[in-house]
Amino acid sequence: MKILVPVDGSSASLDAVQHALQLIREGLQASLVLANVQEPASLWELLRVHDAEQIEAICRSAGEHSLQEAAALCQAAGAEFVQEIAQGEPAATLHDIAEEQGCDLVVMGARGKGETPGTRLGSVAHALLHDAALPVTIVRHPPAPEVEPEGE
Repeated sequence: MKILVPVDGSSASLDAVQHALQLIREGLQASLVLANVQEPASLWELLRVHDAEQIEAICRSAGEHSLQEAAALCQAAGAEFVQEIAQGEPAATLHDIAEEQGCDLVVMGARGKGETPGTRLGSVAHALLHDAALPVTIVRHPPAPEVEPEGE
């Protein structure tokens, strides 16, 4: 079994990596596909840089940085994994990666770095949950523990 885990470096995406690793620790025979999707270069970036290869290198570097902690978690757990870095519209690109890699399941955080505060489900999670042809598990970030005021 292959599990696609979209990773943007956010704590929510790392929670998803931890969840997938827990499934493996519990006996699921699976490998992970850690995927990072960079947004397409903006017009400003294209005008400033002018070089498609340089833009690709910047994109790859940003993707590698975003995947760094997730890869370290997988290595520490001894899990089999590959890393995919792509550029494009995130939900559609993740769908393509899942198809190309032959993934059987998506495990992802409820909200990533670019999501609007106060929303329960990010736009990428929402799109994959509704449009993917494979099962999608949404991992919610655990709430912060409540701290009781002193003196009570």
